[in-house]
Amino acid sequence: MSEVLLEIKEVSKHFGGVKALDKVGLTINKGEIHCLVGENGCGKSTLIKIISGFYKPDGGEICFEGKIYSSLEINQSIQMGIQVIYQDMSIFPNLTVAENIAMNFELYNKKKLVDWKSVKKIAKKSLDHIGIDIPLHATVGKLSVADKQLIAIARSILYHSKLIIMDEPTSALTRREVDKLFKVIRQLQSEGISILFVSHKLDEVFEIADQFTVFRNGKLITSKAAKGVTDEQFVYYMTGRKIKEEYFTAENADMEKSLFRVEGLCLKNGFEQISFDIHPGEILGITGLLGSGRTELAKTLFGMYMADAGKIYIEGKEISLRSPMDALRQKIAYVPEDRLTEGLFLTQSIENNMIVSNIDRLRKKSRVVDFKKGSADSRKWVEDLGIKLHELKDGIQTLSGGNQQKVVLGKWLETEPKVLILNGPTVGVDIGAKYDIHHYLRDLAGQKKMAILLISDDISEVLMNCNRILIIKSGRITGEYKNTDLDSSRLQALITEEKEAEAV
Repeated sequence: MSEVLLEIKEVSKHFGGVKALDKVGLTINKGEIHCLVGENGCGKSTLIKIISGFYKPDGGEICFEGKIYSSLEINQSIQMGIQVIYQDMSIFPNLTVAENIAMNFELYNKKKLVDWKSVKKIAKKSLDHIGIDIPLHATVGKLSVADKQLIAIARSILYHSKLIIMDEPTSALTRREVDKLFKVIRQLQSEGISILFVSHKLDEVFEIADQFTVFRNGKLITSKAAKGVTDEQFVYYMTGRKIKEEYFTAENADMEKSLFRVEGLCLKNGFEQISFDIHPGEILGITGLLGSGRTELAKTLFGMYMADAGKIYIEGKEISLRSPMDALRQKIAYVPEDRLTEGLFLTQSIENNMIVSNIDRLRKKSRVVDFKKGSADSRKWVEDLGIKLHELKDGIQTLSGGNQQKVVLGKWLETEPKVLILNGPTVGVDIGAKYDIHHYLRDLAGQKKMAILLISDDISEVLMNCNRILIIKSGRITGEYKNTDLDSSRLQALITEEKEAEAV
């Protein structure tokens, strides 16, 4: 029988009138990889902060290694062997790898003077321990997200960790980087360290977890072994509804007509000789690894970069794109990969974020913005896209990630685009919101009025929602496929294999 490390018993937490956690439970055994899953706003982050001592629960018990606590302090949690790696990883971008790993440890041990030889020795030993080779002198701010994640893990094991909590550790990683991270996690498990892996990605749970626990709306839904649970069951636990995505086939697409065409498009150090057509009624997918040129292509098609060569046509008419304003005038909309830095005004209200792209159309003859009409338009998109909110006047940061992404989508759809470019449209979005967005895109395609280009490295997203898929590798299109001729393993192989894919 496995030995219990952590047991959460009927823990509750309120924020004003909002019940974030309602008598939830969680049991983690020693040396176990346990996934805590649920849609955004379900209470996952609140529980993490209770375990780490950041929040005090309103009720319930925390039992760690057989000892019962009503609440924990932050330092107490660390001394007990609990380490949390949050999504921002709490990395100092201006410091070196060695400094990020070892400096806190030196402070923890109450060293008054910095012994730089000791700092480097500690950092190297920690990296060697998890089998990772990152230059100790490198400035962390210049490293990849995956390397930052591994540095945070290397730092956490210095504290004789018994439980490492990872909050959405794969949200910005490529498949290859995820594999590397999972290898490190399994090594930690082999050493008897327990891992609480917080995620909303179904495939990751089945791949890495021994056990999983699902929260929904602050309540415990289920906790069981990952083995033997079907996709359909898992999605139902998370969302409370039956969701089953089928291949989008674009049966009524008009393949004789072109809505959006690109010929021989080139961008220095980005991509070359990109050509494709998007027809009425279809969703064209482009997928490739990080650095393949996919994001540079998306930004060029929105006028953020100026192409060095090639031609772009909308409904047979050649257009020129020198800036995003040109793209807007040509009725091109762009949903960016990073909604927080590129898609939203974080200090503004939900309503202002919704109307900003269409502000000129809302101006009266007096040049004053018709906010009443803007509010009515916003309410329409809230209803059409199923955006869950309290008030339109609330700040955009009050929404979950999935609802924020729906706001970004609604903002661009309000411009009545002829071309809709989506770059990683469901990054950091939970299963329910992801399904809603995909379903809405299929409905848009069915209207045959808009060319939809979906660019993503999410294998399932591309496979299930794009009737044609282009593979981009090192800035070149290496193959074109029908989605119904592929499965996830075949598509993954086409993206990652070294030799060029043969189009079928």
